[in-house]
Amino acid sequence: MKLQGKKIAIFLEKMYEDLEFWYPYLRMKEEGAEVVVIAPKVNTYTGKHGLPAAADQAIIAVKDDEFHALIIPGGYSPDHMRRIPEMIEFVKRMNSSGKTIAAICHAPWMLASAEIIKGKKITSFFSIKDDLIHAGAEWIDQEVVCDGNLITSRNPNDLPAFCKAIIKVLQS
Repeated sequence: MKLQGKKIAIFLEKMYEDLEFWYPYLRMKEEGAEVVVIAPKVNTYTGKHGLPAAADQAIIAVKDDEFHALIIPGGYSPDHMRRIPEMIEFVKRMNSSGKTIAAICHAPWMLASAEIIKGKKITSFFSIKDDLIHAGAEWIDQEVVCDGNLITSRNPNDLPAFCKAIIKVLQS
């Protein structure tokens, strides 16, 4: 169990990409991490493909200093997440503390909204490439990109590399 003693936050909002939430959620638990699902409200949210997921805590009730990492799944959920100021502030505080932030697919939108990608190497789903470049990032088309405390990937096909990168960083 490579992540025993680690506490990881994973964001949730409506229309999340099902695999991008469930794969990292289960993979991190498999490695012994405590995974806490954080959403705007304690509620059940439905993914793009119909899978439900329940939030453990509302964003207003969590403190970033309790966590070692944050995972943000993609789908359409990041567009809803970035409308919640408390979710953006959580990302900013995690970044200020140098904690690992992993974002896949459309999730780097959250990093742009938190204004933490200027001068960083980032990847994402190709359709938001221009948004990230305009936010100051250097966009790279590869399955996983690590730059400092940020880990990004493009789409569900990259999930194995994405999760391996998260585990590797949190082990050190």
